[in-house]
Amino acid sequence: MSDFSNETPKLSADEKLNLLVEFGARISCELRLDKLLDIIAQQITRMLDVGRCTIYLKDAERNELWSKIAQGRGLEHTEIRVPLDGETVTSIVARTGQTINLADAYEDKRFSMAVDMVTDFRTHTLLAVPLKNNSGKVLGVFQVANKADGSPFDKKDEGILLLLATLAASSIEIAKLYQDVHVAQLETIYRLAVTAEYRDQQDTRAHLKNISIISYLLALALGMSKKEAELIKNASPLHDIGKVALADNILLKPGRLTPEEFEIMKSHTIYGGRILEGAHSKVLQVAHKMSLYHHEKWNGTGYPKGLQGEDIPLEARIITVADVFDALCVSRVYKKAWKTDDAYLYILGESGKAFDPRIVAAFKKIYSSVRKLYLNQTPQAKTPAPAPAAARKQTV
Repeated sequence: MSDFSNETPKLSADEKLNLLVEFGARISCELRLDKLLDIIAQQITRMLDVGRCTIYLKDAERNELWSKIAQGRGLEHTEIRVPLDGETVTSIVARTGQTINLADAYEDKRFSMAVDMVTDFRTHTLLAVPLKNNSGKVLGVFQVANKADGSPFDKKDEGILLLLATLAASSIEIAKLYQDVHVAQLETIYRLAVTAEYRDQQDTRAHLKNISIISYLLALALGMSKKEAELIKNASPLHDIGKVALADNILLKPGRLTPEEFEIMKSHTIYGGRILEGAHSKVLQVAHKMSLYHHEKWNGTGYPKGLQGEDIPLEARIITVADVFDALCVSRVYKKAWKTDDAYLYILGESGKAFDPRIVAAFKKIYSSVRKLYLNQTPQAKTPAPAPAAARKQTV
């Protein structure tokens, strides 16, 4: 099988110029790092008409170069890692900041055949240039292999690839910073959620993981985009943040709450709303709705405002189903765990009462996946009769 692709005709000078303009426009407005790198690799592959383009970025903490973006047969979106202090082409370019152009890769000792050996691709010619920021710091390496016409890479190719690397550097730096901030935000959210949940949870990590996954699957089953579903998933751990304001003698009481204690318990929704209100972050705005309204019921008998039907924010209707199901399936200080199938039947039985029928229908679609979440978790006790204490989470 040939390593060269003849599917795309050779681009004219005008077409390459148009691609260059398109390249700058597309990368300037993309903040998601993986998506940005994918766009860059696609454009480079087209402009230089090559069989493979791989983008490596430095990982200073691990002293490595990594890539999840490799355009070309046999290696799509496979993570590659190479040591920064190695003696292969990629490592040398990253360390020295110099361009390396191999007319016959397999005859050069700096070329590593490791990647070729696990794909159906054979590298003949190779060009690697440094990815530098405005201050000259090397961020990574742009590497291409095998021109479609079979000729070696020339100085013109080197110039084009260096130009593309220069154009892309600032966008990649911004995307990396954006990703770091996003990761930090999610970590902060998770730790805040742990603060709220750990007092009445035997396994806080499992609870947060379960409701996040269930909420995400529900959002997708409802027809939301992946981006919208991710927002639901990332916000869901904060739905009970208001619990931080509750005293242990209320939150951890093993028996039935008195009417006065129940009123205090209900206030965690108000506290949660106050903690998160006025947030500028989209994920915290979603978490605000979840925290304030996750105990509202479809039939209007919930709290704190007694909202009914679609007056309840969709995000809150989603987390309600996820949270109640998981709460039934795990042990608490005031209840034993239910079997997942019994908890599932409870969710179905509350359709049109506690829960939005449309979300219950979505839950039915995803239940086989949800059920698998609990197979490897703590064995569940036989479902007890739904006494007030055992079912307390259904109303609190």
